[in-house]
Amino acid sequence: MARSSSGESVLERVVRILEAFTPEERALTVGEIARRAGLPLATGSRMVADLVEQGLLTRDADRRVRVGMRLWELASRASPTLSLRELAMPVLEDLLRTVGHHAQLGVLDGGEVLFVERLSTEHAVINYTRIAARLPLHASSSGLVLLAHAAPQLQQRVLDAPLARFTPATITDPDDLRRRLAHVRRHGYVLCPGHLHPDATGIAVPVRDEAGAVVAAVSVIVPNDEQARGYVATLTAAARRIEKLLAH
Repeated sequence: MARSSSGESVLERVVRILEAFTPEERALTVGEIARRAGLPLATGSRMVADLVEQGLLTRDADRRVRVGMRLWELASRASPTLSLRELAMPVLEDLLRTVGHHAQLGVLDGGEVLFVERLSTEHAVINYTRIAARLPLHASSSGLVLLAHAAPQLQQRVLDAPLARFTPATITDPDDLRRRLAHVRRHGYVLCPGHLHPDATGIAVPVRDEAGAVVAAVSVIVPNDEQARGYVATLTAAARRIEKLLAH
């Protein structure tokens, strides 16, 4: 694959261009893309033009650039989470009707939790999760469930790294994190009152495949009050329904 004078391949630079977009910033100028991708403006402009021509990016009327429909189409075909998401959707819809706030499905991707689906109501409690967005494993309920069942090497890497604080309730001490992961494995759920926002509680349980391996976490985000713990049984039942669908 062709490489630049810096030794980078074209593919590496294309990936950085695509990573410039976030769930919150979906439209960017060419200059913003080049800066975020660490490319000279001329190089970034040329590569963006090529990606637009291929349909992987698209330009708005004001010349701002967005991810193109063709990229979404190709990614959807190849996504290993597509069947999981489709099978879980009816269960998430039922869960949303029960909790009346947020129901979501997350998977482990690298050292983060990647959310492949999130359903919400109009007046739901605040929630930082977005579809195709990520959160740190130590700070989110889904992340804690996935980390508790992850490979020991990944667990140690997270424990050894600085643990970012989002609120006073966020777990930032490695010993506290070890105890919480053990609790998840022992009891099968995690409750995170105020870990990402003081007003919200995240509750998550694991989803397992036929071999018993944890393949996802199903979670709800509800108000941070005394009723939150009451959703654990409902959430556990939802996870078992998804597992039965996966088995068939």
